Amino acid sequence: MYRLHGFCQSGNTYKVALTLRLLEQPFETVFVDYMSGATRAAGWREQTNEMGEAPVLDDGERRLTQSGVILTYLAEKHGRFGGADADARREVLRWLFFDNHKFTSFFATYRFMKAFGPTAPDPAVMAFLRGRIDGAFAIVDKHLAGRRYMVGDAPTVADFSLCGYLYFPLDESGYEIAGRYPNIDAWRGRIRAMEGWVDPYDVLPGNRIAPKW
Repeated sequence: MYRLHGFCQSGNTYKVALTLRLLEQPFETVFVDYMSGATRAAGWREQTNEMGEAPVLDDGERRLTQSGVILTYLAEKHGRFGGADADARREVLRWLFFDNHKFTSFFATYRFMKAFGPTAPDPAVMAFLRGRIDGAFAIVDKHLAGRRYMVGDAPTVADFSLCGYLYFPLDESGYEIAGRYPNIDAWRGRIRAMEGWVDPYDVLPGNRIAPKW
């Protein structure tokens, strides 16, 4: 059985949990106390992930890190959600890179600073991040115009990666999607309607934390 190391506030961990659920693959979770600094501990980095990040997925003796790598591994292993052909698989990879570098990167940082940061966020930094989020979300919203999924006519791990942070409560980010990005909003609704979908706070370990700022 798969073992997924992570915590409930982690959208990147949720991407993996969601993919496992949609693949109908059983898994157990291992709580990573990120908020208390677990991933910064030298022992954790030596034993679990030298990068100091979650998620980590164990498949028997094989250990994988980085959500994009894990998602492509799962798609290849189980023969689902990876793209219909070689061109589609490259397109999936293209959107995974975009997600990791821009779409999730800016939004996740913005959300963390607003909801969980130890001190009130700098307004100038938040304004910078919000501008970057606006740009990345506009690209995805335009891409989804007239199509149901990011690549081809069926869901792939590109969809599961990009949508990972979009199911957390609005008060954690304060960033409204429904009124500004109708194509993203409809698309995340389609993912939510898939059999196996589950809320991140219902599938991952840890306690929900009220937003700080």
